[in-house]
Amino acid sequence: MPTGATANATLRWPGGTARLGAWRGRPDVGFVAIGAETPAPPEVVDRGLEILRARGFVRVVTSALGPADALPFVDAGFAVRELLDLLARGLRDLRDLPPVRPTRRGRSGDHPAVLALDARSFDDFWALDDRGLADALRATSPSRFRVGAEDGRAVAYAITGRAGSRGYVQRLAVAPEHRRHGWGRALVVDALRWLQRHGAVTAFVNTQRHNERALDLYRSCGFQRMEAGLSVMGRDL
Repeated sequence: MPTGATANATLRWPGGTARLGAWRGRPDVGFVAIGAETPAPPEVVDRGLEILRARGFVRVVTSALGPADALPFVDAGFAVRELLDLLARGLRDLRDLPPVRPTRRGRSGDHPAVLALDARSFDDFWALDDRGLADALRATSPSRFRVGAEDGRAVAYAITGRAGSRGYVQRLAVAPEHRRHGWGRALVVDALRWLQRHGAVTAFVNTQRHNERALDLYRSCGFQRMEAGLSVMGRDL
């Protein structure tokens, strides 16, 4: 039985870290999450693959990577699994985003409803499980977990994080039957105002290419598509 599903490891180099673990708690697919100002050296990538193989994983995927961060993985035999659009907006002036409908703080009791609506918003490979949600909530410090609720039940949610002067709308989903009710915009506006209050200068969000509903939402909130997108990489072990 693979042991990787219950243990994480972190590799470090000057200017970055790579966190290794299971992809969404799966016993067969490993995950490499990169947080870096400088790309990972080849020896770090090789060491990460060794660790994941030793833990019994047979495949590995990466977090979303920019062009420079992806190069060491291309050299190590990774291929693009999915291309993502990257969008950004400045946070200096948010007067174009007046408050909309209220959201509330997400609680542990919201997790079952959040996971259920997440599963209906993303395909099986990308949907979060308990471990994936926990990882998303602690991917950055500080982070913000907000929900849109109707009749006391979460029907939409967002996770936002900040790292230095950069902010990230890390995850956003709305239950299909509650779309076009303003929840997506409410959660994005809340995220941007929180990031501004906490000193972020620029906010980023990524989404799957051709997801026109998400792109329209982010554009309506002032995000602009950046020329260089992101890629999720993968390979067999």
